[in-house]
Amino acid sequence: MSDTLLIGVISDTHGLLRPEALAALRGCTAIIHAGDVGTLEILESLRQIAPVTAVRGNIDEGSACAALPERATVSLGGHRLLVLHDLAQLGIDPAAEGLQAVITGHSHVPRIERRQGVLFLNPGSAGPRRFKLPITLAHLTLADGELQARLVDLANVRE
Repeated sequence: MSDTLLIGVISDTHGLLRPEALAALRGCTAIIHAGDVGTLEILESLRQIAPVTAVRGNIDEGSACAALPERATVSLGGHRLLVLHDLAQLGIDPAAEGLQAVITGHSHVPRIERRQGVLFLNPGSAGPRRFKLPITLAHLTLADGELQARLVDLANVRE
């Protein structure tokens, strides 16, 4: 039996890091932020929990977060994960590139789906509420060669 890795996936904080988000991320091995960070202080707070991989979102242009990369490939537990903010900017065939997951943000709409064996994960928005969308992030579990994702509704998390 292999070790289990718990990866926290968060996006679209827009400068707001809720205490419920921090509580939901405690215990994670690593954290991925899929853009629209808002401020570098968000990443500093997340780094107090676990190592962070973050990409730049459209609201990060022209701010201190503008230095973040547009995309990042992360290898965790033998899985290659591509992180970018806007799925419309993908421009590659993830299965052909040997990726096991594509992690995005931007739409604020949480979504988990598989396409051609590749996990597509949008954790939704953990920042300011937009329309009537839920405030969410995601947990990505890597265990026994399997990659599983689940959404975490922050309305159900206690600090």
